[in-house]
Amino acid sequence: MMVDAGPDTCHWGYFDATRKPVATVPSGAEVTINTVSGGPEVLPGDGFHVPPELRAIHAAGAPSVPGHLLTGPVAVESAKAGDVLQIDILDVKLRQDWGYTYVRPLAGTLPLDFPERHMMILPLDPEAGEATLPWGKTLPLAPFFGVMAVAPPLSWGRISTIEPRVHGGNLDNKELVAGTTLYLPVFNDGALFSCGDGHGAQGDGEVCVTAVETALQGRFRLTVRRDLDITYPEAETPTHLITMGMHADLDTCVEIAVRRMIDVVSKRAAIGAAEAYMLCSLAGNLRVTQTVNREKGVHMMMEKALL
Repeated sequence: MMVDAGPDTCHWGYFDATRKPVATVPSGAEVTINTVSGGPEVLPGDGFHVPPELRAIHAAGAPSVPGHLLTGPVAVESAKAGDVLQIDILDVKLRQDWGYTYVRPLAGTLPLDFPERHMMILPLDPEAGEATLPWGKTLPLAPFFGVMAVAPPLSWGRISTIEPRVHGGNLDNKELVAGTTLYLPVFNDGALFSCGDGHGAQGDGEVCVTAVETALQGRFRLTVRRDLDITYPEAETPTHLITMGMHADLDTCVEIAVRRMIDVVSKRAAIGAAEAYMLCSLAGNLRVTQTVNREKGVHMMMEKALL
């Protein structure tokens, strides 16, 4: 199934469990989702391809609050609260030949250091897999979706897309490229999966508040799992397990990610918590996911071969 971006299939700046699904698929089905990114102020000059659906969304009016342009939600048949949605990221492709990166006042890791707005448009070459920086150097691309989420709990009401939370959302985890799997706890019938905030490339931290922001197409397999005890976002690459921690305090992020990895390692390796804690110290790698989304992020990676 294909889900295109457009005024009728995108939600801008918010998550809301009452939003109706734009498509429904059975568990285990593949779905291809097109996304777009950015407001009118980031559009490039002549010579670049701007997806027409992005202009149509702009024409429909900007949201009253800041946030991300997301496509969805897609409902998954049989998904119920308490289940886990397994999101296999099968492929991620560029949909345009440019991206943008900006610094704005009062944002990012150094909110007071840059009192003026700065922006650069980056030409993207999908065949070479590179972005060209304004000073002539090239940057390798590794595209991924900054935002992947199920709908939050109904009791939360309408919430911003900016902060990552237990339902996923603005994770900004650069490990979640094609070939990886994300696991999210489900809070509503259908799970209600949305994605967007396409990134052509990003460093750990995303310190200036933007990556190479661009339009992406993602191909996913969405599977309902009832045999997993996962109550917080986790992920898996072909070689590593990933646990995450999100909180306004970076130290607390670390504690959440480490505690969750201890639990995962204990179960996978059939060892005690103390042994798992020591293995995390010997072989687990803590990385700062992002420091800019009010709720910061840390993730820990553990090589599966050790388990």
